[in-house]
Amino acid sequence: MYDIKIRSYKPTDAATLRDIFFDTVRNINIKDYSQAQVEAWAPSDYDSNEWARKMNKIAPYVAELNADIAGYADLQQDGLIDHFFCHHKYQRKGVGGVLMQHIIGDAKTRGISKLYSHVSITARPFFERFDFIVSTSQHVKVRGEELQNFIMVKPV
Repeated sequence: MYDIKIRSYKPTDAATLRDIFFDTVRNINIKDYSQAQVEAWAPSDYDSNEWARKMNKIAPYVAELNADIAGYADLQQDGLIDHFFCHHKYQRKGVGGVLMQHIIGDAKTRGISKLYSHVSITARPFFERFDFIVSTSQHVKVRGEELQNFIMVKPV
């Protein structure tokens, strides 16, 4: 069993979370999306100040495994899970499960009755394990590339 701790986001986490996002999309999501799609989704060049503003706004939970940041996920007041990423080196070690259980517990505490997220093809089976169901299949344009994802929902 792994010792996974969940903590609140700190502004100093921004660059590490960007690396997790980038590496996960480029190393894990590549199995379900083309090279052009993952490059559009997670471009090499990005504005670090804009990324930091986004992270400050969504205030994600940070999962630590052996003092390393292993993943992050957020929960917005309307039930949106905007970001949910686990470092590609820590896949299948329980990080995502601990993050999801934390989000579900927090949703109950905050009185949020429904969770929803725009879920990649890759992440769909993970969300289904937590009883999320597909509400809509959609194609979204990201930097000129069309990517399929799913709006998935779960009552809390």
